[in-house]
This record gives sequence, structure tokens and C-alpha cells, in this order.
Amino acid sequence: MQEQLRSTFDEELETIKTGILEMSKIVEETIPIGTQALLEGDLTVAQKIIENDDKLDALSISLEEMCYHVLTLQQPLAGDLRSVMGALWLNSEIERSGDLMCNIAKATRRIFPEKIPNAVASLLTQMSAEAQRLIGLSAEAYLKGDAGLAVALDDIDDRLDDLNIETVEAIFETHNQEQLTLHVAVQLALICRYYERIGDHAVNIGERIRYIVDGWSPERTGAARLTQRGEKE
Repeated sequence: MQEQLRSTFDEELETIKTGILEMSKIVEETIPIGTQALLEGDLTVAQKIIENDDKLDALSISLEEMCYHVLTLQQPLAGDLRSVMGALWLNSEIERSGDLMCNIAKATRRIFPEKIPNAVASLLTQMSAEAQRLIGLSAEAYLKGDAGLAVALDDIDDRLDDLNIETVEAIFETHNQEQLTLHVAVQLALICRYYERIGDHAVNIGERIRYIVDGWSPERTGAARLTQRGEKE
């Protein structure tokens, strides 16, 4: 009986993991498609991305309910508990990344029919590639339980942060040269922020993977610092 319960529990954990990886794959594949739609002014593809976000939301809700089901009926402990709690956090981070790509698709509609200058388009393409890379690496770290790769995501994200600054500067420099309207410049700056936020979500995923693997969490680190300061006072 005990072995059967354990087998069922392991199957449920694997189903949750598969769902998380499926969500991550959807977001990873959507990033370059959304970027191409942005640069080409393809409203048909942009609309499809907006509609497909509903599918990601539905999958997210299904996974969340499954996690709560496992927590309620199986009452997992230690590493198993971290796996389920971590999946809940990852689910949220990935779903929000999908929302950000939906935002980029909506911004694509607002920008149309304006053309994006080549210099800005090149930088946006680089930001897109870095965001996609970070989401892909976070999924790899989760699949393999690789805490080292999870930690490295924070450093890898620095490149995207730098690109964000560079691209926003290029956008408003182009606006000053009267090659972009203020409306389009603002929309493009927001899009930069969306790419940058996807990278931040990937870093957050890395932190939660560390929690799943070895129990580390940024909240515990902060709480420990607070305790140390209190002792010194």
C-alpha cells in the first residue's frame, strides 16, 4: 500500500514537472516569434500571441490546482515538499513571462504601421535573443536539478540589463533625430522593459530551483542578515 502511494505521488510530481517544462517551452518559443512580428509589423501573428496567452493561463491554473491537490492529499515533507512549493513559484514566474510577451504583441499593434529603424531593431533582436536564452537555461536548470546553472542565471542576466540601457538610449536618440515619433519611442522603451523583466523572471526561477535542490532561498538569506544586525545592536 505504501509503495503504491509513493508510486502515485512520484507520478504526480513528474506530471507537474512536465507541465512546468511545457509552459517554459511555450514562452521560449514565443519570444522570437513575437519579436519578428514586432519588427515586421505582423498584426496577424501578434493577435495569435495574444490569444495563445489564454492557453498558457489555462495550463498555469491546471498546474496550480494539481500542486494544491498534491499538498492536500499527499502532505509531502522535506525535498518532496520543496519540489511542489518550488513548482508553484516557477509556475507563477513563467506565466508572468508569457504575459510580458502578450504585452509586446499588444505594443506591436500600437506601433503599427510605423517602421522601426534598423539600429534599434538590431538591439531589440539582441534583447529578444538574451531573454529567450535565459528562459531556456532556466528550464534546463530545472530539468537537470542543476543548482550551479541556476545560480549563474543572475550573472548571465547582466548582459540583458546592459542591453536594456543601451537600447532605450538608442530609441530616444533616434527620436531626437526625428526618426521616431514620441508615441512609438515610448512603446519601444516599454518593450525593452518587458524583455528585461523576462530576464528577471528567469533569475527568479533560478533562485527557486536552488530552493528545490538544496533548500536555499533569498528570503532566508535576508532574514539571517536581519537577525545578525539585531544581534549587533
